[in-house]
Amino acid sequence: MRKLKFTHIQITRWAIFIAAIALIYYFIPSNDVNRYQYEVNRPWNYNLLTAPFDIPIHLDSLSAQAIRDSLDANFEPVFYRADKLEKKIIDECTDRLDRTEGIALNRSDRRRLVNEIQKVYATGIMDFSSFGQRDKLPRSVRMIRNNEAISIPTTHFRSPRMAYAHLDSVLSDQNFRNAFAQARLTDLLQPNIMPDSAETERFRTEAYQTALAPIGVVQQGERIVDRGDIVTPQLYTILRSYEQILAERGSHETVSRLYPALGRLLFLTVIFASLYLFLYFYRRDYYSNSSTMTFLMLLITVFTLFTFGMSATFTTGVYIVPYTVVPIVVLVFLDSRTAFFTYLVTILLCTMVSRSPYEFMVMQLIAGITALASLKELSKRSELIRSALFVFIAYSLTYAAYELMQTGDIERISPRMFGALAINAVFISFAYILIFLLEKTFGFTSRVTLVELSDINHPLLRELSEECPGTFQHSMAVSNLATAAAHRIGANVQLVRTGALYHDIGKISNPAFFTENQHGVNPHDALSPLQSARIVIGHVPEGLKRAEKAKLPSCIRQFISEHHGKGKARFFYTTYANAHPGEKIDEAPFTYPGPNPRSRETSILMMADSVEAASRSLSDHSPEAIKSLVNKIIDSQVAEGLHNDSPLSFRDINEIKEVFASRLTTMYHSRISYPEAIKPQAEQQKP
Repeated sequence: MRKLKFTHIQITRWAIFIAAIALIYYFIPSNDVNRYQYEVNRPWNYNLLTAPFDIPIHLDSLSAQAIRDSLDANFEPVFYRADKLEKKIIDECTDRLDRTEGIALNRSDRRRLVNEIQKVYATGIMDFSSFGQRDKLPRSVRMIRNNEAISIPTTHFRSPRMAYAHLDSVLSDQNFRNAFAQARLTDLLQPNIMPDSAETERFRTEAYQTALAPIGVVQQGERIVDRGDIVTPQLYTILRSYEQILAERGSHETVSRLYPALGRLLFLTVIFASLYLFLYFYRRDYYSNSSTMTFLMLLITVFTLFTFGMSATFTTGVYIVPYTVVPIVVLVFLDSRTAFFTYLVTILLCTMVSRSPYEFMVMQLIAGITALASLKELSKRSELIRSALFVFIAYSLTYAAYELMQTGDIERISPRMFGALAINAVFISFAYILIFLLEKTFGFTSRVTLVELSDINHPLLRELSEECPGTFQHSMAVSNLATAAAHRIGANVQLVRTGALYHDIGKISNPAFFTENQHGVNPHDALSPLQSARIVIGHVPEGLKRAEKAKLPSCIRQFISEHHGKGKARFFYTTYANAHPGEKIDEAPFTYPGPNPRSRETSILMMADSVEAASRSLSDHSPEAIKSLVNKIIDSQVAEGLHNDSPLSFRDINEIKEVFASRLTTMYHSRISYPEAIKPQAEQQKP
C-alpha cells in the first residue's frame, strides 16, 4: 500500500481548521431551551409556528411579577408553638429555684414567679432577629391548629429581651431580681414561637399557583405566530411557555439535543470548508502559507467568540462588535477579494447568536461593502477614521430603512441602536493598533509600512542618493515604470513602488563600478571580465546584507534577490566568450544567484529594470525604436525561462510591454527648440 505523507503546512492547516471548529462549537450559546431568537415589540423572523400541543396562556412577565410582589407584601408566614420546649423550660425554672441556695423567696413567691413565666410563654416569645427589627414583623402569622391555619396577630409577641423586661416590671421586688440572678433564669428565656419554613413555602407556592393560573389555552394545531408578526408581551409569554414545555418533555430529550448539536457542527464545518475551497482554487499562495492560514482562521475565530460574549452581555451586543475591522485588516495585508470572503464567513458564523438574522446579515453586508469601497489602500490614519464614519452612516441608513420597511412605524426606530452603532464606529477607528500587532506577530507587511519605507528620506534611500546618485535616479525611474505596469494588470502597486526603490541598494558599496554612477572613468577597463562580473553580481548579496541590517521586510528583500533572477551579467559573459573562442565557457561565475521572480511584482521589476537601463543607451528614441527595445528585452527574458516561476500570464506581459513603451516614449519625447531673439539692426552695427 502507498504510504501517505503529510507536510508541515498540511498538518498546520488542518490542525487550525479543527481547532477553530472545536473552539466555536464549545462556546456556542446553548439553544436547548431558546429554540428561537426574538424580542418583545420586534418582528418574528421565522416561518409560521403552530402549536404541536395544548399551550397554557399565562400572564405576561410584568403582570405576573406585580402579582407576586403583592402576595409577598401581604403574605403571612407559618409558625408553630414549641409546647415541649415550653414545658421543659418551666420545669427547669422550678428545679433551679428549688436547688439554688440563698434564695430569699418563700414557696408562694416561687410559685408566683413560675406562673408569671408561664404567662409570658402563653403570650409567646419570638426570635425577632430573623426579621431584622420589630417594625419589619408581619402584622400576623399563621398557626396550624387541628389541621386548620389560624391567623394570629404578632403585636403581643415578645422577644427574649422584651420578655425579661416584662418580668422585671411585674416582679419588681428586689428578692425576685436576686432570685433571677442566683438561679440564672434569664438563660432559660428562649423563643417558643418558631418559624415553619416548609409550611411557609407550601402556602406561598399554593398562593402563587392560584393567582398565576393560566388565563387561557392555545389549542393543538392553532396558529401561534408567523413571519413579520410583532412579538407582543402576551405572545412573548406564550412562546416562552412553548419553549419551557419543550424543554421539560423527556420522551425525546436525547434526540432533541443531539440533532441541534449535529446541525451546529455541520454548519461550522461547511462554512470553514467553503473558505478553504475558496483559498485552494483562487488564492493558492495563501492556502500554502501556514502564517496566512493561521492569521485568517484566528481572526475569524476571535471575532466569532467575541460576538458570543457580547450577545450574552448586551441586548444590542452583536451590533457593537466592529465586524468591518475584519475586511479592513485582511485588505491591508492581503487583497480585497479575500477580505470580503473572510468577512462573509465571519458574518455567517455570527448569525447563530443574532436575534434577527436577516436584519443582521443585511446590515453587515452593506457595512462591509462600504468599508472595502472607502478604503482601497490604507496609507494614512485619517483614511481609517473616514472609513469608520462611512460605515456608521451605512449602518444607520440600513437599520432605519429595515425598521420602517418591517414595522411601518418611525417610533420603532431605537436611539439605543444608534448608540451601539456609534460605539462600533469608534472601535473601527482603533483598528490601526490591531494592524500593528498582527504585522509584528505574523511577519506581514502592511501598506502603511510600505508607504513609510517609500519615503525618500529613509536613511537607506538617503544614503543611496548621496553615494550613488545615478543609481538613485535609475531606481526612481524603474519605480515609476513598474508602478504604472502594476496598476495596469492589478498587481500590488505600493509593494512594487517600494521594492523598486530598494532593489539596487547593494551598489552603495561599489558605486563607481556601475555605469550610471561613472563620470568618464570606467574601473572595469583595468579588470578581467571574471573580476568585473563578480563585482557587478555582488551587488545582490551585498544588498541583502544591507536590507537585513536595516530590518527591511522579507517582501522587500525578495525584490533585491529576484530582480536579476538567475540571469547572466550578459556584457561580461559575451566579452569573455569573444576573448576565448572555441572554449566551453563556465556560466556559473557570470550568473546571478537568483532565485527567479516568484511573484507578479518581482517579475514586473525585472522587466522594468532591464528596459530602463537599456533605454539609456538608445540613440534613437522614436516610438518604434523604444517599442522594439521593450519587446526584445522582455521576450529574451521569457525565452530564457526567467519568468517561469511567476504567475504572470501572456496577457499581463503584453500589457506590461504596452505600458513600458508608452511611458518611455513620454520620457524621451523631443522638446521644442526655442527661437533666439533677433537683435535690432542698429544694435548689431554698434562697435
